[in-house]
Amino acid sequence: MKFKNSEEILSASEPLAQSMGIEIVEVETKVSKEPYITIYIDTEDGVDLDTCEKFHNAVDPVLDEIDVSQGAAYTLNVSSPGLDRPLKTDRDFKKRLGLDVEVKLYAPIKGVKYFEGVLVDYDGKNVTIKPDGGEELKLPLTRIAKINEAVKFD
Repeated sequence: MKFKNSEEILSASEPLAQSMGIEIVEVETKVSKEPYITIYIDTEDGVDLDTCEKFHNAVDPVLDEIDVSQGAAYTLNVSSPGLDRPLKTDRDFKKRLGLDVEVKLYAPIKGVKYFEGVLVDYDGKNVTIKPDGGEELKLPLTRIAKINEAVKFD
């Protein structure tokens, strides 16, 4: 069994998502004993179970039409990307400017591999964060193992 690539699935699903006010964040395919496609979605107001269900029901016939699995059975999942999902796209970074982020580096900078602070700037190659009580740090994306919005519980 083989799925169409994620870009084809995204391309076929994107017009429907836009018409529903939904952003497709990522498409993941997995060929295994139990093959599946997971489409991660987001909206301006966040994602709830009803939104996932509505999009699942709407996108299923679209995927059948383009025959994403060449007739083989698979499971379709529609999910929120989660609170702590890594920032990957330009839109992810720009949407979180001014918010607290957590940054884990591959190797230490100034003896430190983990930073938390406000995302001040993003230019496509670097992020600038301002840690609490510290000076701004400009970090190349190539040095960042993971960056995500900080999840804080009050």
